[in-house]
Amino acid sequence: MKVISWNLLRRVGAAVEDVADVIRREQPDLFLMQEATIEVRNLPSLVGGTLIHEPMPSRIYGLAGWTPHDVTSSPTFTLPVSRMPGRLPPRVAQLLHVGEITFANVHLSHGQWLNRWQLMRLAGQLHGPAVVIGDFNAVGPTPLPGFHDVGPRERTHLCGNLVPLRLDRCLARGVRRLAARTLDRGPSDHHPIVLKLQADLHQHQSSHPVTGIQQAVAAAE
Repeated sequence: MKVISWNLLRRVGAAVEDVADVIRREQPDLFLMQEATIEVRNLPSLVGGTLIHEPMPSRIYGLAGWTPHDVTSSPTFTLPVSRMPGRLPPRVAQLLHVGEITFANVHLSHGQWLNRWQLMRLAGQLHGPAVVIGDFNAVGPTPLPGFHDVGPRERTHLCGNLVPLRLDRCLARGVRRLAARTLDRGPSDHHPIVLKLQADLHQHQSSHPVTGIQQAVAAAE
């Protein structure tokens, strides 16, 4: 399946018409968005399909997922929050189930310790083949036990129009990457990332070593 993730840059960046143009051109199976405002709810009127929009608490924007296929969603997962240096509103992860894969659409916090803690807590909520994708706001490696970084290696954001950073990422478990690349960023300050993914149940099973108890049960059978 083909998946696109794009931070739209809320009100001054990519509009719903820009998203529709990318969908028409790229024909994704799943399009995940961060900093999506309420206007994104007009997307099905432009390209059909199903849109699920999850506003962020106390913010004008949120997370959104669009697909032309059947999709189910779980309640958003509230990510850990730090009260220092200020009382920032919590962030959430949007959980969408397409086929055999659970996708966690994220816009993580800027704190470099906090966003990695958010990843660890989120991973504990995911079962089976899973993908964590979106704007990680993370500088440097983001190791997550059982997951592999399958996103494109290009820089996806230009901080202050000076420093190129790879903020938009994709971590996968039990999922095989077939291709990965970035698109032109258009009116946003982030480049969309595009991935072709395939569920790999054997990879997921092999990533969990057999315990001594499981070995004993298998031997008895």
